[in-house]
Amino acid sequence: MEILKIENLCKTYGSDENRVTALNNISFCVEKGEFVAIIGQSGSGKSTLLHLIGGVERPSFGTITIDGKEIFQRTPEELAIFRRRQVGLIYQFYNLIPILNVTENITLPLKLDGQKVNEDRLNELIDILGLQDRKMHLPKQLSGGQQQRVSIGRALIHAPALVLADEPTGNLDNKNSHDIIELLKYSNKKYNQTLLVVTHDENIALQADRILRLADGNIISDEKIRE
Repeated sequence: MEILKIENLCKTYGSDENRVTALNNISFCVEKGEFVAIIGQSGSGKSTLLHLIGGVERPSFGTITIDGKEIFQRTPEELAIFRRRQVGLIYQFYNLIPILNVTENITLPLKLDGQKVNEDRLNELIDILGLQDRKMHLPKQLSGGQQQRVSIGRALIHAPALVLADEPTGNLDNKNSHDIIELLKYSNKKYNQTLLVVTHDENIALQADRILRLADGNIISDEKIRE
C-alpha cells in the first residue's frame, strides 16, 4: 500500500544569477512500512527533500501526496495539525526544551495538540528507549545519545504514520549511532511505521529496505536492498 507519492518535485532558492536548484524534478513512491535511506553528499538536496515531505518547506513545483491527499492543498492550520499528528521529525540536533524533563519533552507534542497522554504507550516507549531511570532528568543531565533517544521518543509518542529522520546519528559515536538506528528499525517493524532516514553513512543506508541516492538535486539511483 502506497503511503507517499512524490511527483515532479522541484525546489529552488533565489533568482536570476543567484538561483540555486536544490531539487530538480524528482518523482518516487514509498510503500507503507518501508524503511528508505536517502543518501548523498552535502548539498545533494536530501535534507531539503525531507523538509518538503514533512511540510516544513513548500516546493517550487510538484506535488507531495501522503495517504492519498496532497499535503499543500491543506490550509496552514490544517498543515500544522497534519505535521503534529501524522509526521514524526527527528533531527541531528536534538532541540529539547532545557527546562523540561525527559517525560515532559517526550509528551510535549501531545500537550501542544491538546491530547491526553496515553500512559501505557508512554511507559512502553520510555522502556524501549532505555530511559526508565532518566524520566525526571533535564536535558543537561543526559548524554548525547540519551538526548537523541528523548528526541526520538518525542517524534514517536503520537504514533505517526511517517517518521522522517535527518542525520539522526550525526553527532553520536559509533555505539550510540548503532543503538539509535536499531531503535528506529524496531519502531519501523513493531508499529509498521514508514521510515525515511537521511544519512551520509553507507553502513546505515545498507540496513534499509531501499536506498535513494541523490546528487545535485537529482535521484541518480533507486535500489531495493530487501523485501
